[in-house]
Amino acid sequence: MIEFKPITLADKSLITSYTLAYAPQDCDFAFSNLCAWHFSNQSSYTVIDNSLVVRFHTEDNRLIYLMPIGKGNLVHIVEQLDKEAQKEGHPLRLQGIYPETQEKLEKIFPTLFEYTSYRDFADYVYLRKDLVELKGKNYQPKRNHVNKFTKEYSYRYTPLTPEMLPQCLEFESRWSIEHDYVEQNGLKDERRALTYAIHHYEELNLTGGAIWVNEEMVAFTFGAPINQNTFDINVEKANIHIDGAYSIINREFASHLPEQYTYINREEDLGVPGLRQSKLSYHPAILLEKCIATKK
Repeated sequence: MIEFKPITLADKSLITSYTLAYAPQDCDFAFSNLCAWHFSNQSSYTVIDNSLVVRFHTEDNRLIYLMPIGKGNLVHIVEQLDKEAQKEGHPLRLQGIYPETQEKLEKIFPTLFEYTSYRDFADYVYLRKDLVELKGKNYQPKRNHVNKFTKEYSYRYTPLTPEMLPQCLEFESRWSIEHDYVEQNGLKDERRALTYAIHHYEELNLTGGAIWVNEEMVAFTFGAPINQNTFDINVEKANIHIDGAYSIINREFASHLPEQYTYINREEDLGVPGLRQSKLSYHPAILLEKCIATKK
């Protein structure tokens, strides 16, 4: 049986040595997510044939594996995972199958898998410069929000420092109450992941920013790299009573990211209509649809 190790902060160096070099633009490979959401999916990992394999437990307590990343032999690794799945009594399931990945798997294993697409879990990946410049007709509504905010408020942007984190927790608590989080399991899970991330902000090597008006925090955000050119936004919260607060934190944070990050992943919409509309309104460069491959 293959030994899988629960993902902890102590595994950051090893795991990111694979993800930063080999991971696709999938937010599931951001180390901050692998740690912060461990309570929900029991994330664990192993290394097979010089490749990283991450495993999750789903809500129905079945196992699913992220596509292996690294220099290993994919045929050998899939065969090993198939044997492992058989021992667990489940068909092998691979998560994070993009169109080019599916094409590759179909060439190697023509009849082994069936593929299911889940639009609700597609990642929205944007060009960083688009979010900074907001150029063109498509971004006119966003520019309007930003301009209205800058005319009405004298604000400042600051990097998010450890000293500000208690204010982030207070801000998030007010935000969650206003959004009736008690009645929404998804928001309760999000709060738990956010709280973990803030309490381990430095160990996770997170990067964040905040917007201040009259010395009051009105928005904050933070995230972490997925790979060398894609940065993942883990959290973004803004005062819903201030028009343009979300637009300004989005633009300011993108403009302060290192230029090595050509792309920004703002994660999925989970099928929430308002969230989908919001993410589409920023015109993603890539809608990263992710299939699940299940052994027939």
